[in-house]
Amino acid sequence: MILSMTLLFAVATFGAMPSHAATKSGVEAQFRQWLEADLWPEAKRGGVSKPVFDSAFSGISLDWDLPDLQPPGFPKPKQRAQSQAEFRSPGAYFDEKRLQGLAASGRSLMAQHAGTLRKIEDRYGVPASIIVAIWGRESGFGRAKIPHSAVRVIATKAFMSTRPELFRKEILAALKILQRGDVSASAMKGSWAGAMGQPQFLPSSYLDHAVDFDGDGKRDIWNSTADSLASIANYLAQSGWVRGRDWGFEAVIPRGVTCALEGPDRARSISGLTDMGIIRISGRPFPDHERRAPGMVLVPAGIYGPEFVVTPNFYVIKEYNNSDLYALFIGNLADRMAHGGSAFVTPWGNTGKMLRSDIARLQFSLEKQGYDVGGADGLPGYKTRRSIGEWQAKNSQSPTCFPTPALLKSLR
Repeated sequence: MILSMTLLFAVATFGAMPSHAATKSGVEAQFRQWLEADLWPEAKRGGVSKPVFDSAFSGISLDWDLPDLQPPGFPKPKQRAQSQAEFRSPGAYFDEKRLQGLAASGRSLMAQHAGTLRKIEDRYGVPASIIVAIWGRESGFGRAKIPHSAVRVIATKAFMSTRPELFRKEILAALKILQRGDVSASAMKGSWAGAMGQPQFLPSSYLDHAVDFDGDGKRDIWNSTADSLASIANYLAQSGWVRGRDWGFEAVIPRGVTCALEGPDRARSISGLTDMGIIRISGRPFPDHERRAPGMVLVPAGIYGPEFVVTPNFYVIKEYNNSDLYALFIGNLADRMAHGGSAFVTPWGNTGKMLRSDIARLQFSLEKQGYDVGGADGLPGYKTRRSIGEWQAKNSQSPTCFPTPALLKSLR
């Protein structure tokens, strides 16, 4: 890409400055130059007009309060210790008071919007309870305040975040939305992470999945309940939702059956899993149509918490938010709304706190021994959990399938 002489001067001027000399006003000047000389040519090639582009950024400045920023000329941000829910006892994710409150509100709203939800379910095949559970989790059923300018947030992150390539794609998608006229720049509200409206779609997801279900000619995920609910359903349907199947069931894995069975790539018929002795925790049989279909073992806390048999639809929910705990939260909330379900029967145990860097070291140790952990990224997904179980079995230990401080010590 050829830079204008003005931009070259700005880059030379500010890029050459020592970190202590950089100023916010100087970076703001670089930002304006970046918009015109770098972003605008690409937006133009994507079909965005100059009036739409200029209107989108009129009066827009950088949002310096956002996390994970790396302004040019400023010292690099210090790496922060990470201890997300997956790296401590997952039970904290499932706050019972919150789940009960969401379930009560969700049941009321399912009744209120029953006609619309029935039409959406008929079209997309996704149960109303799953749709409403995601709606509740993402934006409090559309009641949460979403105060940020999506254009400002995403443009800031595209210009000076630690992941600019991701947000560059999203700001270009946001400009395409504005070009289509579904929403004005001032009404395009999002979170601090750039996710927009009641379903919390990034702009690229909006372009791919948002629908006009109320028939007013606009895909309005900010103000239209029908559009928001249908857009969630369309997202799941396009991600592979299997009509007529559940998301999963809490289960019991008997002694002698390893927790290392976990993973979507180790699917087998649910009847095959029951032949191994895996049962629903309620003691009731799996539905007949589910028994004939594929299922997968899921042990998000290894042996230290609830165990599940999940269907492919569980992994479709993960397409919405790539977290086992998120998908379990949605499934449990949906069950509460649709069937009067409650908390998981098996409690979440205390596994001790681990930082992401600790888990990355554990994964690296397993990789050196030939195990596929899905990458030493500090994220203990199913490949890491089952690799732990396989390593433990090979080393004459009882498989637990979950990273703990004690396990890290034994791997060193």
